[in-house]
Amino acid sequence: MTAPLRHWLTPVVAVFAALGVFAGPLPAAAAPTPPKPSGHEDGDSKLITDVIESTNRNYSQAKSRLEKSKKRQLELALEVERAQADLDALAPQVAQIAAQSYRTGRIGVVSMLLDTNTPDSFVRRAAALDELNMVNSKKLAEVNAVKTRAEQAKLALDAEVREQQKQTNLMAKNKRDAERALSLVGGLGFTGGLVSATSPVARVAPGRTSDGDWKPESCSENDPTTSGCITPRTLHMYKEVKRAGFNRFVGCYRPGGPWEHPKGRACDWSLQNSGFSPWHNRDTRMYGNNLAAFLIRNADRLGIYYVIWNRQIWFPATGWKSYSGPSNHTDHVHVSLL
Repeated sequence: MTAPLRHWLTPVVAVFAALGVFAGPLPAAAAPTPPKPSGHEDGDSKLITDVIESTNRNYSQAKSRLEKSKKRQLELALEVERAQADLDALAPQVAQIAAQSYRTGRIGVVSMLLDTNTPDSFVRRAAALDELNMVNSKKLAEVNAVKTRAEQAKLALDAEVREQQKQTNLMAKNKRDAERALSLVGGLGFTGGLVSATSPVARVAPGRTSDGDWKPESCSENDPTTSGCITPRTLHMYKEVKRAGFNRFVGCYRPGGPWEHPKGRACDWSLQNSGFSPWHNRDTRMYGNNLAAFLIRNADRLGIYYVIWNRQIWFPATGWKSYSGPSNHTDHVHVSLL
């Protein structure tokens, strides 16, 4: 293979000394006229800050519902206590009715009616028994009503407890989702919030084994960016990035050096339509952020080894970390494949 027409800055091994995430300062010299927007630019999709705002709104709503649920739960708990107190107050009357029923029974009532000398006394005793039964029935109905009220209050209380747990879980999920989304793209400080909330889904690269590993590949495909070669997996990544709308300048194969470029397993994606120049405005910074986010969000599908962008390096196992080397990678996004 012949050497490519252009030599890019040599990528270096990651430095894991610090965990802080920060955005690089604006370069002193501005690049030429901003490149023509590609298919993945500002306005094409929601920014991650929009999603974070929506998540915060959902969090606030869930928190409000949780407070209402707690208040309702307290009210129902008091209602259960009141109903139980009413039941306790009626307990002696229930016991009295039960004892009376036990002493007399049906035979006792019949004997009381038959043990009369005149029809008038029979009628008076029958009326007295009827009145007693009405009083007892009223007391028992009152007891049953209070019992039903207590049972319904307890059921409502249990429902509020479940609702409270639901809102608590929802709040925790919203918090985790927001933190995960921010962490994946490097955080607000690193991106400045200039990154799309979602990325296109890449097609799975060749060479994936059944156990999730990636088969070794040789530099067997023609590099579309140079006269060199790249692996089939790198070519697949190149096509998927292009398909996602990132169409600015890119270079892959480069001879010499111990890293992935001479092995056909790396590409440098510029922020410009031609050549390399550090990001200097919203357009170029967002282009780099979105490109890095696309690669990271599809890392498992593309077989990504690591990504370097804007003084930070990302590995699947460790996430974003500070990067120091001969190139600070503020003018391109570097990606290496397994």
